Amino acid sequence: RHVDCWGTVWENLEPGLDSMDVAHPLSDWAAFESYQPPDPWKTDLFGPRRDWAQVERDLQAAKAQGNLAVGGGLPHGFMYMRLFYLRGFENLMMDLATEDPRLCKLIEMVEAYNRPIIEKYVSLGAEYMVFGDDLGMQKSLPMHPETWRKFIKPSYSRLLAPCREADVPVYLHTDGHILEIIPDLIEVGVKVLNPQIRANGLEGLQRMAKGKVALNQDLDRQLFPFAT
Repeated sequence: RHVDCWGTVWENLEPGLDSMDVAHPLSDWAAFESYQPPDPWKTDLFGPRRDWAQVERDLQAAKAQGNLAVGGGLPHGFMYMRLFYLRGFENLMMDLATEDPRLCKLIEMVEAYNRPIIEKYVSLGAEYMVFGDDLGMQKSLPMHPETWRKFIKPSYSRLLAPCREADVPVYLHTDGHILEIIPDLIEVGVKVLNPQIRANGLEGLQRMAKGKVALNQDLDRQLFPFAT
């Protein structure tokens, strides 16, 4: 077990394997009033914040070598998933269903951590920003699309505003079924989308994305255990 800078407890089976969130610091809203979020300038997910001078040198070195200066700097699950890392998945679903007024304050708190990091990368000359946040489930979104548009889309729009304003393309990895919100992701600034094949279907991806957004499409890894 290990604890990240937000206070979420993670557990895995053995070193080297990815972990699952097993305890959540805000599973009870009563803890919210006294909760102290991490400082984006002092704390990384599991350790000290990155060396920004080195980040700038790396971006400039990439340009000098003729490569894209790629930024991002936020862990996978930087926005939507962080909400249930803090509240627990079922709690978050109930917050969304009941439109709990504290949810907007929680979203603002997570944004306040993410936004300065995004702005910093753009200001240091990042030419391409990479993010990951699994927005879908196996066969559907975890919430009604209109609920996503009410609570999650505005947050994405605010966070990606520095990229849009600087004309910096955004790459988003997002697992799960996301067909209904692909137009929304394009609208907030996603230029390259990395979705799953099986959860969305090739026909669905063609219908929603062809000619509208670049797809970085990988193989269907869910097929691997059964393939010859």
